[in-house]
Amino acid sequence: QSLAEIEALTVLAPLHQPQIVRLINAIRELKPNLPQTASFDTAFHRTMSETAQRFALPRGMFDEGIRRYGFHGLSYKFIAAELRRRDPGTASGRVVVAHLGSGASLCAMDNGISRDTSMSFTTLDGIPMGSRAGAIDAGAVTYLLRDLAMTVDEVEHALYERSGLRGLSGISNDVKTLLESEDPRAAFALDYFVLKVAQHAAAMAVSMGGIDAFVFTGGIGENAAPVREAVLARLAFLGPFRPLVIPANEERMMAIHAKALLEARG
Repeated sequence: QSLAEIEALTVLAPLHQPQIVRLINAIRELKPNLPQTASFDTAFHRTMSETAQRFALPRGMFDEGIRRYGFHGLSYKFIAAELRRRDPGTASGRVVVAHLGSGASLCAMDNGISRDTSMSFTTLDGIPMGSRAGAIDAGAVTYLLRDLAMTVDEVEHALYERSGLRGLSGISNDVKTLLESEDPRAAFALDYFVLKVAQHAAAMAVSMGGIDAFVFTGGIGENAAPVREAVLARLAFLGPFRPLVIPANEERMMAIHAKALLEARG
């Protein structure tokens, strides 16, 4: 039953969930008696208020599950724990965390608790990513379907696989490649990405009433210094806050969850 419920969530993360289900099934075939556990990226964001979770849609749709779930929760939970270990004072404050990689999102963490996040019902919303569009006018999607006669599969493929940095640059979804390129399209894609990260970061600050620290994590956040500097420059108007770079370690959080679950089972 648990596996069926996990498989039913594919609509929320079509790039990830099918692979996860295949891996679970493969391990069940190889090691049928080996216990398996599942950690959900969305769990960390269950502390968000209803205001943060709701879309401006009829209540019945919210009750049916059309809401902002948020993702990258394992990464954010690790960052919260790592901040408590490194600097309890900063950890107890208002921290914006930017998980920037092929998938990218931001989280508003107040005293280590998620108050808001940029991803929502699926892993497609929020800031542009490697090949994902990020936030887009829903009317543009209906236009693609109705007026340009694209199929649902074609639209989904375009939004998940052909957009983001790849679509903006027409070159690559890799930030290192774009930073090294002299093609003006590469610079445009990076400028666009930086702008959207900064805009969403400001929104996260609004959700907490200010910002005390900004944490970069993920492949881009950890390794692309020019991107970090450009984001911070755009956020300078918010006043002084502490910038930090903390390597992501979602695997550690999954191991901690698995250990706790297995120990609870005895």
